Amino acid sequence: MKRDYQFRNVVVIALALGFALIAPLVFASCSSSSNSAPSSSASESSRSSSSTSPASATGDLIVNTWVGPPADTTKLPIGTSKVSLTGASVGGLFACDAGNSRGGGAHAAGPWLNETAGTWDLTKKISVQGAVSWPMASYSETVSGSTRNITSNGLPVGEVTGTFPIASSDPAYAYDRNPNRIASSDVKLSLPVNPTAAVTPTCLGKGRVGVLKNGVSLFASLDELNRDAVAYETQDKCDGHPQRTSVYHYHDIPSCIRNAATGSSTVVGYAYDGYPIVVERDASGNLPTNADLDQCHGRTSRINLDGKVVEMYHYSATSEFPYFIGCFRASAVS
Repeated sequence: MKRDYQFRNVVVIALALGFALIAPLVFASCSSSSNSAPSSSASESSRSSSSTSPASATGDLIVNTWVGPPADTTKLPIGTSKVSLTGASVGGLFACDAGNSRGGGAHAAGPWLNETAGTWDLTKKISVQGAVSWPMASYSETVSGSTRNITSNGLPVGEVTGTFPIASSDPAYAYDRNPNRIASSDVKLSLPVNPTAAVTPTCLGKGRVGVLKNGVSLFASLDELNRDAVAYETQDKCDGHPQRTSVYHYHDIPSCIRNAATGSSTVVGYAYDGYPIVVERDASGNLPTNADLDQCHGRTSRINLDGKVVEMYHYSATSEFPYFIGCFRASAVS
């Protein structure tokens, strides 16, 4: 009995010592795990060499501060007067052509526009009706060395579109009679991962100037008359519509993607010069304004890119014209 009692004492002491040694390691591991955000997934096959530190899924490493109050979406300036054919300016758009006086677009100003005051009310703008799904939509993005390769069939991944052509029974038809249909339109891009800024900015044409990660092309925020397309034209609930060759596109960072990007830094696409297009928010969830950005509608700051926090130039989404890009900072691919 005495021997059994001594043996039990030895076992108890050994267990206590083992717990004392192991417990700090277990708790430290749990603590480390609970304070670290999970790494975000990406389709890239390799990473940009400009990365500086791992990016958390919530963008905790990035804090944005804007110089002024957020834009008043009930009184947004109509951007038409900010279009220039001679050069770039803050809050403006450097266009490559004067537009087509016989071009398509909205044929009547909607009640959300106050042309006398030069403003428009985003909260009152109507959308094209319909909710058409595109299960065949595709988007692929990989990084190989210094090149970012993007392919898409131009249809929106994970989003619905309105019904086009716009039906005569649709309230939007009173202002915009878009007769075009949506069809696939292949996108195949090889963009520089680390673009080199040009000596002077270059203008934006009427075609594709970027692509979003949902596979949809971005056009400059101009209609064929060189007016503010976001203000005048009626798009669907995700702010898209097709043009004459059936290319579905956006003229800004659409509300469906912008509203889903709630973190401090969300790369939502790329311009055709390779620079990322980012939805950025401050601690209160506000987007920047033109006062925070340069003449091409961008800035150099920390962003989450390819699973890393990097300091680099990028274009930034705003509620104000030109909405996401005002000119190309680097040379665009053809």
